[in-house]
Amino acid sequence: MSENALSLACVAFFACSVAAAQGDAKGNEVKPSVIVTGIFSEILVIPYQEGFVGLFARTHNDFYINEMVLKGETVDRWSQMITQTGRKGLSSSPNVSPMGYLNAIAGGIKSHCPDTYAAKAIGATTVSGHDGFIAWTSCGKLAADGSEHSESTLFICIKGTEDYYTVQWAERGPASSQPLVYEDAKWGERLKRLSSVQIVPRAPGEATPHPAVDQK
Repeated sequence: MSENALSLACVAFFACSVAAAQGDAKGNEVKPSVIVTGIFSEILVIPYQEGFVGLFARTHNDFYINEMVLKGETVDRWSQMITQTGRKGLSSSPNVSPMGYLNAIAGGIKSHCPDTYAAKAIGATTVSGHDGFIAWTSCGKLAADGSEHSESTLFICIKGTEDYYTVQWAERGPASSQPLVYEDAKWGERLKRLSSVQIVPRAPGEATPHPAVDQK
């Protein structure tokens, strides 16, 4: 992966944006079932997670990012964050794979915490017929906003028809002087809750939600 691609991939771990939700209204309360986001040439659909709210969405050149945190938290001070990213046109590169893309992101993360870094390759997957890869990374100790904390992230990377996408679930906790250990029960449950992620084609000018999206 080129230096430019690597730097943009690493941004996916730290930057931010907003989601579009679709659901049924009950009184004034909206209970969405999925979050439907048009990203470049396709539509990324992820299952809505109770308690998360969108903060900010941004597209910069060929990179899109969208982050959500628990209600009452902020983009700077949060305990959990769900992120969607897109990298336009990257699927045409023969030298990039979903595993390689996540390896590049992991390398950027490791540079921030070389002594407390940990990672786990969970394995290859398919999303709506597209190749993907799942991995987990962790920093036992990071410094931000004048305080130290740990930060761990579950990644699902998807090679779309034209573009690359990631869905991430991150968690902050107490700082640790040692690398954190992957907790299969916790992260396995979160992966299960994200497992219905979909990618569907996006026609020019087409509104979301897409008619092909399964919202059951």
